Amino acid sequence: MLLSTILLQAAASLSLGKIGAALGAAIAALAAAFGISKIGQATMEATARQPEKADSFRMTAIIIAALVEGACLFAIVVCLIAK
Repeated sequence: MLLSTILLQAAASLSLGKIGAALGAAIAALAAAFGISKIGQATMEATARQPEKADSFRMTAIIIAALVEGACLFAIVVCLIAK
């Protein structure tokens, strides 16, 4: 009985906007993680095909990953400010 009362009070104190902001931030972080993993996968495949160009592929992957991280950080900040 006491536990259900505590849970109901906690749920009532959370507004729908806060839940939406947290959900949006989580989706942005997961999307960035998925995107960076795809970048790593493509870089490894390209390096396996052309080992002599590995340095070029690596630098390009680092730059793209940094841009994805920047967009993710911006999305998370927007989600958390918008609550």
